[in-house]
Amino acid sequence: MSQVKTLPATNPIAFVRPRAVSTVHISSSPSLRLTAASDETGEDIFDALPPLHYGHREVHLRNGIMQSHRLVETGEADAERAFFVADLGQVALQHERWTTALPEVHPFYAVKCNPDPYVLRLLAALGTGFDCASNNEIAQVLKIGGIDPDRIIFANPCKATSFVRAAGRAGVHTMTFDNADELHKVARTHPAARLVLRILTDDSKALCRLGLKFGAPLAAALGLLETARSLGLNVVGVSFHVGSGCYDPDVYADAIARAAAAFAMGRKAGYEFNLLDIGGGFEDATFEAAARVLRDAINVHFPDRHERGIRIIAEPGRFFVSTAFSIATNIIARRATDEENANAGESDDEVKAMYYINDGVYGAFNCIMFDHQVVQPYVLSMGGSFHVPSGAPMQTCSVWGPTCDSIDLVSKRATLPCALQVGDWLGFDNMGAYTVCAASQFNGFDVSRVIYTAGGMGGAEARAALKRLAAEGWGHK
Repeated sequence: MSQVKTLPATNPIAFVRPRAVSTVHISSSPSLRLTAASDETGEDIFDALPPLHYGHREVHLRNGIMQSHRLVETGEADAERAFFVADLGQVALQHERWTTALPEVHPFYAVKCNPDPYVLRLLAALGTGFDCASNNEIAQVLKIGGIDPDRIIFANPCKATSFVRAAGRAGVHTMTFDNADELHKVARTHPAARLVLRILTDDSKALCRLGLKFGAPLAAALGLLETARSLGLNVVGVSFHVGSGCYDPDVYADAIARAAAAFAMGRKAGYEFNLLDIGGGFEDATFEAAARVLRDAINVHFPDRHERGIRIIAEPGRFFVSTAFSIATNIIARRATDEENANAGESDDEVKAMYYINDGVYGAFNCIMFDHQVVQPYVLSMGGSFHVPSGAPMQTCSVWGPTCDSIDLVSKRATLPCALQVGDWLGFDNMGAYTVCAASQFNGFDVSRVIYTAGGMGGAEARAALKRLAAEGWGHK
């Protein structure tokens, strides 16, 4: 069951501002201001992108709500539209965590997870590579400028023929395969490719089991490598993926052992591999534990990796961005069900209210259906105030999206204040992975916009990296 999370007005971090704001109540009073000018207008770093703000994420969640209230008073359509706040400082912090825990492993960010233009530019500035799965993703990365195509791996084992040819023309030569048909396709359209054999590993401990679709069993690996050899293709290494959202770090040890066996098969087929791609699946909560397992397994199975010139890369996605994005949603409708339940003889723990918010599973919350996520709502504002009393009466409720489809259920059971009404705001954290990238405009609802900030820890590093990229002339397209 979800627990309410509030942002108390006494929190010195959430509400620090360069200039004081006298009240936390939403009002049309002329004395109410958002923040200091630097926070309100932000800083223009790239010509083609929105400004990058200063200040903590919570400040901009509140600013967005206050701005929405003003627009409602002017009668503007869709004034209460949901919005994201992305803290790029958090992305920079995650990159620091990665380099500290896995200094030997070069991250290639999985673009499909969140192809946000600011995220891509920041990670490019920090030196990561990119895991792309389509021509459009490759084009989006290269359009930034200053990114060598060698920093891209085309990590889709089953590609359209035209995509293989286009990747070669773009200078992207490293790509994965897991079947013989793909080898013949590459031999015809991009024979100079540097191929990476994707092997099947145990992904039973993952939220999304990619092994159902991709990965060659070890029993088939030698035959595939011999086929590649007969076609004159250059196979340079081995990749695997333990599944998206892996919650058991120990599976990485078995995957590394299988990769070592595939390396031995490569030697038998006449190859000397120099690339090990350990894939993705990294979770924020278990990352350090996974890193320990990987370091130990790599030392056991690849003790001579430096002498052999083996380069190790990975394809993290959600690890970098999940915690960096929060979304603010407006309660657009409310249906009280307590009387209906009482008349039907339902128990007191049944849902007492149904809240309808202005984003749902056809929008940012598609992660519930496609990524098996369980989201947790909390109160951002209630009754015109950002402060929710600690003793506020609570009730069991459900939260629904705005569309006319009954599958648009965001939270089946949550515990929220009884006093929540239409016009109040709910927040959801950890909304950076597999959310806005797959959002649609079903029923005519717009995709939620993003407000960018670089505040708090990691903010200065993120801003400096972005400014360096911009100063070199990149990222403006």
